[in-house]
Amino acid sequence: MEEKTIYEGSPSQWINIKVFLLCGLFCWLIVPIFFALYHYYLLKCTKTTITTKRIIVERGLFSKRTDEILLKRVTDTKLFEPFLLRLVGLSNLTIYSTDKTRGELFVDAIHNGKQIWNELRAAVEMERVGVKEFEQRFV
Repeated sequence: MEEKTIYEGSPSQWINIKVFLLCGLFCWLIVPIFFALYHYYLLKCTKTTITTKRIIVERGLFSKRTDEILLKRVTDTKLFEPFLLRLVGLSNLTIYSTDKTRGELFVDAIHNGKQIWNELRAAVEMERVGVKEFEQRFV
């Protein structure tokens, strides 16, 4: 089966709204402007790609870190829609896996969260068909 992209993007800047408001109030101190710019670019440099085979997260402003989780290792997913994010059409996705380095993966402030969540669940089920049978034999 060919690898198809389900989601690719960065978290929304709505996550930084508190930081931007506080920095706006104290912008006369000059330092908060750099603090706000740092948070803006830190979030902008986070890229999440969810395909039908794996999840890839790239993070970092100066040094990059790339994590990958195979979908056959994903055990559960959770969609969370906080009130303030729902007002602007965003939601958070939590992915639980058996991966030793990344047990939980948070994909914050994404558009079309329910659609992405449903497509991810379907892709996980397709990838875990043989894994479930293997786990049941050795439990």
